[in-house]
Parts: sequence; structure tokens; C-alpha cells
Amino acid sequence: LQRDATHATFGWTFSHYFQFVRDKDKNIIVKCNLCATPRELSTSRNSTSNLKKQLDRCHANTKLTERAARVEKRKNAEDESAGKIKQQKLSSFRTATLLEPREVKRLVPLSTVESPAFRKLVSKIPVNTSNVKVSKPCRLFNAYDLMEKELKKVIEAQQYVSTTADMWSANNKSFMGVTVHWIDADTLKRKKAAIACRRFREEIFSQYGLTYDKVTACVTDNRSNFVKAFKEHQHVETEEEDEVESDGEVDITDLHSVFTTDDDDPERGLCVLPPHHRCASHTLNLMANNEVDKWLASNPESRAVYRSATAKCSALWTKASHSTVAAKCLEEVSDRKLIVPTVTRWNSFYDAYARITEMPLSDINKLYTQLQIKCMNDREYQFLKEYCSIMKPFTVALDILQGEDTCFYGTLQPTLEVLMAKTLAAKNGVTQMTTGLPEIIVGAIKTRFAATIDSKDALLAAVSLPKFKLRWIKEEARRDHIKFLLTTECRSLTTEELAALMPDVLQPAAVASSEEDFFSFDALPSATADALILHQFPRIKKIALRYNAPTPSSAPVERLFSLGSLVLTPKRNRRLGDGRFQRLLLMCFNRYFGQLASQIG
Repeated sequence: LQRDATHATFGWTFSHYFQFVRDKDKNIIVKCNLCATPRELSTSRNSTSNLKKQLDRCHANTKLTERAARVEKRKNAEDESAGKIKQQKLSSFRTATLLEPREVKRLVPLSTVESPAFRKLVSKIPVNTSNVKVSKPCRLFNAYDLMEKELKKVIEAQQYVSTTADMWSANNKSFMGVTVHWIDADTLKRKKAAIACRRFREEIFSQYGLTYDKVTACVTDNRSNFVKAFKEHQHVETEEEDEVESDGEVDITDLHSVFTTDDDDPERGLCVLPPHHRCASHTLNLMANNEVDKWLASNPESRAVYRSATAKCSALWTKASHSTVAAKCLEEVSDRKLIVPTVTRWNSFYDAYARITEMPLSDINKLYTQLQIKCMNDREYQFLKEYCSIMKPFTVALDILQGEDTCFYGTLQPTLEVLMAKTLAAKNGVTQMTTGLPEIIVGAIKTRFAATIDSKDALLAAVSLPKFKLRWIKEEARRDHIKFLLTTECRSLTTEELAALMPDVLQPAAVASSEEDFFSFDALPSATADALILHQFPRIKKIALRYNAPTPSSAPVERLFSLGSLVLTPKRNRRLGDGRFQRLLLMCFNRYFGQLASQIG
């Protein structure tokens, strides 16, 4: 058996306990040498399992020994293997080469590590510095410092800027986001940059030299903590040192250090905040979700149909977004997909209702029948069409005010005036279900924007924009009042302030077609001609640069937070420290990341 090289037992550890007898088909017959009465055993040529079972079953108490040749062969193999290992270690030690600095940074990305101890440990790794210059340990910091330096220069060169601010929570951390906005004096284009997305109790305004006389306004949403903070710390003639009492509202103490503009003057006491503007888009959203919804839900003529129509729409949205069968049925009925609304955006609800009303009622009920939803009746369908007809100017105005690059503060007043006029005009032809809704909307606008409608800043911002001038004002008395304000403001400007206001070129921003349709004034000149005229009147231009620096809404800082969510999407980025996270986010928002990517590595 030991000489049978075709058998699997050749070289087997216990092959010397068996004796080959003969071949039998694909198997072989052997005898066990340990048995008192030798018996023949059948085993496969490719396996020793039967022989192993024989030893385990019949000779379990017998001490088995390995074949001598096998023991010697194993010992030789172990010695040979040990020799190779020792030789490999010596060879590796003798031929080891120093890593290049770039290779060390690739293997150990210091830009994602903030631990000083770990950075110090990595700095001890020997590197080859004969042909490569040693770079600084973190290129991200260098790129951010370069971006921050350039941004400070640009902001310092501006006479008037505005800011938007909001708070955001992510990964159990709270951040304050701030963006700064201004109008380029040469191109008259809206410019913006993010200056902070950091934890509370840190300076922001003073870091970029944003003093009280430079910041014309700070735009935030309508949350009570912001409203109370600006109410308590607005710039007034006499300073009050009274502390804010705790009344159960959100603690606003942390906002004080955020907006501090002068740390060197101890007489200032608490911080002095710039003028406060409430986000117009957020205000309109509150109107749609409060005044409008409350009236529809309480009015006897609309209460029942409003609840039933919206409930059936919600059932359809739920089916369409969670069922593939529903999506297939929708494709058979309509060529367009349904829009599923977002809870935090009223515009999405309007778009969703409008998409349903674009379909014939017969197709809608056919879809409802296939999805086993109660069909919509004529009254409910008519209510949705009237609702969308009345609210259409509302949603167009909301889109206009949320613009970032083409929307100025002077756009707010004309937008509100046109919105109220178009809303009142939409009540013609509606039924009793919605006949009082236009008056509710106009009344809510006058109430919530009462401080803005008669505001000097808002009026001067609108009249100094060549696009609007006085075209949006119908009352002669109000025209005279605004002319008086503009004349008084122009006379207050000195010659020195106007010296550097004449640019070389002008590149007017494009205007969306929906905005042109919304502002349907008589004898409206082209946008290019209007903008070119502004450079011929330095006083009007200076007024426009100052009062139009603010944005009507805080949409830019919301976009900053959306970008922050994308930065934190990869799990590895959730371990970023606060400082590193802010650097990455601000460089992305300010569009410096692409230009400096080669420096970051």
C-alpha cells in the first residue's frame, strides 16, 4: 500500500497499519495489520475515510504512531520554512526604503484627523526629503486660510452689506449659519458668501469686520428666539442694561456673542444687533399654513369639501409614493407623474394640487377605482381648481422672493402690491366655497407686512431699482410721498461719497419669464436699458446699493444647511470636528473648493 502512488493513502500518516490485497473496480481491498483476525476492508482510491473509521472504531485504545518517513519529512519542511522566514526578514530590513511625503499623506490622511497626539505621532515617520520639499501637515487649513483672506478683502471693500442667519441641528449638534450679501458696484450683480456654520458662543461678525454701520440688515426667519434677540438688542439712542428674563422660551443668550461687533469697548454692555428683517418667504409660508388653512377649515361653505378633497389627495399621494402597482396605474392614466408634497414647503402642496387638477376628473376617478380609493366628486374637484386659481399669484410671488442672485430687497414692495391686486382679481368667477379667500389673503399680507409696507428702507429700495421706479404705485399721494423720501435721501449725499460710483461695464442679470408675467406694468422698458440708466445717476445708484443690499428671504442660509447635510452624508465625515466641518462647508459654498482642490489633496 505504501508503494501504490495512485492511491490517496500513499504518504498517509498511518498507511503502515494496512496491507494492499487487490483491486476491485474503482476501489481497492486492504487488510488491517492491527486486527487479531485480519479482515479485508474496501476503500476508495481517492479517500482514506474508511480506513480512518476502522482505526477509530476498532483500535481506539491503541496508541498510534506516525510513519517514520513522514515525521522526518515534516521536520525537514519546518526547518526549511523557518530558514526562508528568517532570510526574508533580513532581506526586507536591508532593502527598506523611506516613504515619500506624498505617500505618507495618502496612507494617513491628516486632513480628516484633528487629534494633536496622532498628528505628532505621524510626523515622526521617517520620510525621504532629498528630492521633495516638506509641505505643511494640513493643506485644507492652508486653502481655507487663503479663501478667508480673499473674502475679507472683498467684504472690506464693500460699503454696504447684509446678512442672513439661521440655526441648524445635525448629529446632536447645533450650528449657527451666517451668509453675507452685497451688490457689486460695477456690475450691479448680487454677490454672496458664507462666513460661518459653527457652534454657538463664537465670534462671527467681528471676524470679518462686519461693523454696525456696514451691515444694513440681518435677515432671519420668524422664530421667537431670533425675534426676541433683535428686539432686545436693536440699536437705540439710550442703552439699557436690563437682563432678559427667562420666560420659558428658547434661550437666546448664545446669540449675543454671535453678533457682537465691538469687544474692545466695555461701555457697550451687551451686543448691538443690526436692523432685523423677517424672511418674506417664511412669512408667506406661515400665512398659507395658518390664516388660509384656518379659514378653509372653519368657513361653513368650504369646511367639509376642503377636508374631504385634501384627504382624498393625501390618500392618492400615499399610494403613488409607496406602491409600484399604483405607479403603474398612474402611467396608464396620465403621462405625468404626481408630485408628492413636502411638509415644510407650502409651494410643494400647491404644485401637488395643481398637478391633480390638470387631469380630467374621469381619469382621476379611474385611477381612484384601480387603487381602491373613494372617488372624487364634482364639488371637490371644483374646489381644488378654485383653490389653485386663487393661490397661483401667491406661489409665483413666493418663488420670486426666494431668488438668490436676481432678487433684491426692493423687489419685496412691488411683489406684495402686485400679489394683493392679482389675488383680489382672482375672486371673479369663484363659487361660495372660496369667495371670501382672496380677502383673507390680502388682510393677512397687510397684517404680517405692516412694518414693511410703509418702511422707508423698503420704499427707497424699490424706487431706486430701475426695473420698478414708481410704476408699481397707483395712488398719487403715495407717489408724492416716495418722491419726497427719494429727494431727501439724494440731498443728504455728499460729493465725496459719489466719487467712485461710475463703473466701466454693466452686465444685467437675466429675469425669469414667470417674473416678467407677474410684473405686468405699463410701458416697461427692457432690463438692460433700465440698468444702464442707473450708472448715469450716481446718487440713485448709491441709494440702490445701500437699501438693496439685503435679500428678501433667508433662502441662502437654508441652502448652506442643505449643503452641510450633503457634506455629512458619508459616515466617515460625521466624525469631522467642528472647525474642519466649517472649513469644508464654507469652501464648497463659496466655490473655492474646486479652485483649490489641488492644494487640499
